[in-house]
This record gives sequence, structure tokens and C-alpha cells, in this order.
Amino acid sequence: MAHQVINNVFTPDVEKVIIKGDSNDIQVPFNKINLSDSSSLLTSTVEGICENNKLRQISLDYAPYVQDGKAKKVKKTLLERAKEGEITKHMKYVSIRESYSNDLNRNFKDETVLEEIVKGEAVIPCNVNHEECESMIIGRRFSVKINANIGASSMSSNFDEEIKKLKLALKYGADTVMDLSTGIDNLQQLRSAIIHASPVPIGTVPVYEALDRAHGDISLLNFDMFRQTVIDQARAGVDYFTIHAGLKSDLLPYAAKRKLGIVSRGGSIMASAMLRQQCENMAFEHFDDLLEICHDYDVALSLGDGLRPGCIADACDKAQYGELEYIGELAKRCFDAGVQCFIEGPGHVNMNKVYENQALQEKFCNRAPFYTLGPLVTDIAPGYDHITSAIGGSMIASYGTAMLCYVTPSEHLALPEEKDVKDGLITYKLAAHAADLAKGLKGAQLRDDAMAMARADFRWFDQFALSLDPEHAYSVWAKQMGDECSKKHDVAFCSMCGPRFCPIRLNKKLKAAYNEQ
Repeated sequence: MAHQVINNVFTPDVEKVIIKGDSNDIQVPFNKINLSDSSSLLTSTVEGICENNKLRQISLDYAPYVQDGKAKKVKKTLLERAKEGEITKHMKYVSIRESYSNDLNRNFKDETVLEEIVKGEAVIPCNVNHEECESMIIGRRFSVKINANIGASSMSSNFDEEIKKLKLALKYGADTVMDLSTGIDNLQQLRSAIIHASPVPIGTVPVYEALDRAHGDISLLNFDMFRQTVIDQARAGVDYFTIHAGLKSDLLPYAAKRKLGIVSRGGSIMASAMLRQQCENMAFEHFDDLLEICHDYDVALSLGDGLRPGCIADACDKAQYGELEYIGELAKRCFDAGVQCFIEGPGHVNMNKVYENQALQEKFCNRAPFYTLGPLVTDIAPGYDHITSAIGGSMIASYGTAMLCYVTPSEHLALPEEKDVKDGLITYKLAAHAADLAKGLKGAQLRDDAMAMARADFRWFDQFALSLDPEHAYSVWAKQMGDECSKKHDVAFCSMCGPRFCPIRLNKKLKAAYNEQ
């Protein structure tokens, strides 16, 4: 199939291909973009493979387990198996996925993946009960990953809309998805539907649901309620939990001095419980109990930054960095317990402090993977914060941050709608790719080089096919080209310069002149 335009909608020539591993259950899907010069390019896909309208249960036998009622418990976690030198199927899957190849000389060997897991510098979130989960790796040596947040609330959205958002997030390349749903009656049913419709890891913030179970009353929230919520979500198949255990009581006075105080929803819940009940953070006090649950189901921990700065004026203060030090101590406890973990980061940070945040995270947290919300480099762009945050996100990812949490245009304003999800993901995929180029990731430039050649040859339809949003790229180009030109893929100009002043046409003469010599 060649690239097509039907009813003014551009459809690229893309086919799904599978690269197999050394066993039948290691089958890694890719998108193959076929170009008009007879070349092709593999690109990643996170949409999974469906069989009989259901996602394939690809990780069904990836982890030895024991049955515990309707759920499974692992015999050993992936980290424990790695420490013993075992290359698991998760790791083999990842090495193919990151290399776009299963050749002997591929960019990432199985042993490389094992080495990064053993050091605690990479994680593969994959709950034994999320059998549809395709293995993906979060670590500085690998491609920068993107998380998308979705979630229903009592104010907006519903079951069908959240599943649509999930599928849209997958279409535009979300490597993980966090379900932040709160305040709805069928919360557990919605989360189960999201998990089993998702080939990517699903994360949650369990304290949200715990507070729901307490009917929104902080005075009723206790650790037993929180613990049971964590168990129920783990048994349902959640792949990683954000737990704000590093927000200790001695940091609250510093947060109180801020302009915006605590802006993290999870952090504010924890702090409110501490103030109301005059106690220490329940997640910190009972951290070993939480580790035991995560160990049983091989759930990764995303150690949350409950004191992330919510404005430039609050960035890099004692509250933020004090919490980061405590998180580093918790990360060591995770590693010793055989539980994978990564570290959440800011927030709002001015550009000259972005590198400092990466450097301190590595110092305090022993280079565990960093996962940041942006950071946003200014406070003055409501409606455009996907841009302000992508600036900081691209910077910090080029310094070593492993995963970026997307920010949508509705940040600070409203619950994201479908278009917000798309715009946020496209923006962050660009930020992540720019960082991959900056850190010299092997193979990252292949798509850029293919785009450059397509531009040099006036292969317009190939340019659209190689872009992150082919339909949009085509519509922008075709709008001013006229009906006749917009149906041709080899028009030798665009509406910017027209046929007389096109520099690419002049470059052809330049190359011809020097090539003749």
C-alpha cells in the first residue's frame, strides 16, 4: 500500500511487523514505514497486538508465580532474579525493543539490560497480574520514556471517555499511563478495564483511592485503609505505585514558608493527615509493609515528590531537596528488598537550576531512574504549559532523566480532554526525541536522516509519513497548495517560498555543480 489521501485525510503506508526473540512468547511489534524510494524505517509502537479483539497476554509466563486466590504472587521479583544473574524474558524483550533488532550486533544486548537492572539504574515495571503488559525499560542508557496521565473525577469524564483517552495515549506513543481517577462509584471496575486494555505499564497513586474509601474525610484515613488499597490495586495488576513516603514532618515548616506551599495532590493528602492526626507520614512509618506488598506482586515503586515546587519562586528550596534526600534513603531500602524503584522530580524549576536537579538526584538516589513532571521553566503560560514544561523536560532528559510525565495544555486549568492528551503527547515525544539525539542514543538519528533525505528529494508524502502526526503535517501543507498540487507527492516547492525562491531547488543546482567537478 502506498501513502494515500482519501477525503483530504492522509494515511501513511505503515505496516505492523514482529521481531521474534528466542522463544515464541517474545514477539516485539514495530511499525514499518514504507517510503516511496523503496526504503523503509522501523518505529516503535505501544499499541500492542490484538487477538480476537483482545490484547495478547504476552507476559503470561514471564515470571514464576504461585496462585493466591484470584491473583498471583511472584516467587522472586525481577530485581532479585537479576541480582542472581538471570536474564529474564522481560530483559530479552526489552533488548529487542530498544534496538529495533534481534541481530547479534544489536545496539542493546540482553547482558546490557541485566547490568542496568542489577545496578538499580533501570527498571522494567511489570506486575505479574498484568498479563497484557509488554516489557519496557526506564533508564538513562535507554530511550527517554513518556508517561501520560488520564483519570475520571466526580467533576468530569466517564468510563468510555477514559478508555478513549487510553487508546489515544497509546496511539501517540505513551510508554506508561497513570490512572488518577477519583471520586467515582465504579473506580475499581474502571481501573480493571484500563489495565486489561493496556499493553503499557499502568501506574496509580493509591492514597487517592484510600481517601475515597474514607469518604474524603482525612480524619478517617489510616494506614490499614491505605494498606488494603495498595493490596487491592496490586492484585488487580497495577504495575507501579506513586507513594509519597519521603514527605516527613520535619519538612512541613519549610513548605509552609513557600508561596504555593504543597501543590502535589498526594503530598497534600499525606501532609493533611499528618497535621490532623499529629503523626509522622504513614507511608514512611510503614514503608517495610509497603515493600512487602510490592515484592509479592513485583510492583515497582515510584517514590513521589510530594514537596515538588509549584512555582519558580519555590524551586530548589529546603523542602524539595530535603525530601529528595529522604527519598534516596528509601530507594536504598527498595533495592535491598528486591523491589524496583524510580524517583519522581519537579515541578517548576528555572532553566539555570535544571542540571542541578539532575545532579542532586543522582547524588542522593544512587542514580536510580529519574522521572520528572517537566520541569516547567516559567509560571506565566496557562493554556500553553505543555510547551513551558517540554523545554525543561528536554533539557533534564538530555542530562540523564529517564522518563518524562507529559503536561497538557489544560495543566493548572482543567481535566484534560482528548485533544489535550494528543497535544501533550506529541509535544513530549518531541522533547524526548530531542534528548535522545543530544545524548547520542544509537539509532536515534535514523528518522531525522530519513526526513532530511525526503525533504531534499521533495518527497512530501514521505515527509508526512515520517512525522509524529502525519495527518496534521499533511493538512498544514495541503491547505495552501491548491487542490491539484495537494494530491501530488513530488511537488518541487511549498507555499512558503513558492517555485521561484525555493532554496532546496537551488541546492540541487549547487550539488550538481560541485558533483560534476
